[in-house]
Amino acid sequence: MASATMDDDTIAFGEEETAQDSERLRHPYVTTFHLFFRVAAIVVYLVCGLFSSSFIGSFVVVVLLLSMDFWTVKNITGRLMVGLRWWNYVDDDGKSHWVFESRKGSQQNRISAAEARIFWLALILCPLAWSIFFIVAFFSGSFKWLLLVCIAITLNGANLYGYIKCKMEKNQNISAAAGDFFKTQVLNNVATMMSRSPPTNTPGQTINVI
Repeated sequence: MASATMDDDTIAFGEEETAQDSERLRHPYVTTFHLFFRVAAIVVYLVCGLFSSSFIGSFVVVVLLLSMDFWTVKNITGRLMVGLRWWNYVDDDGKSHWVFESRKGSQQNRISAAEARIFWLALILCPLAWSIFFIVAFFSGSFKWLLLVCIAITLNGANLYGYIKCKMEKNQNISAAAGDFFKTQVLNNVATMMSRSPPTNTPGQTINVI
């Protein structure tokens, strides 16, 4: 009976809360705003012609939503939902530097798997949607909307590129750390073997050869 009970357990004792936390939204309001601005921009773009005939008014509203989405995703949701951040700064010599950061060590355990899935799905699907709008606007001859769609692709694509770079930098750091650990272990083993002194035979000692 005891072995059957042990075999039925899929989660180790004491890890139940951790497993549940990984599927729980730890930042529900942040997750909501991560989706709200970018989805609202798409919805307004699709239905603006039904409620208003003013192109300028629709253009301004969509650009404002896209700008708020860009700022929110770049500065808030990426850092809280997946532990990634990208930014740019200019040094004293006037040279521009791009920085891609990720949480290290135990801080990764604070990331919710559910929030991470929502983050990446929204980050990838929305630029794809705007790309489809670009194709439709181009072939339908709606060139006045192409500028708006290009702005949307640029802002959404910038965040997508930045966070993909953060993810790649994180994986490269993990691979480099693993490689350094392996090299250290090999060098330590070689040094240990080289430092060993060969066995010496004392007079009168018999060596049995098998």
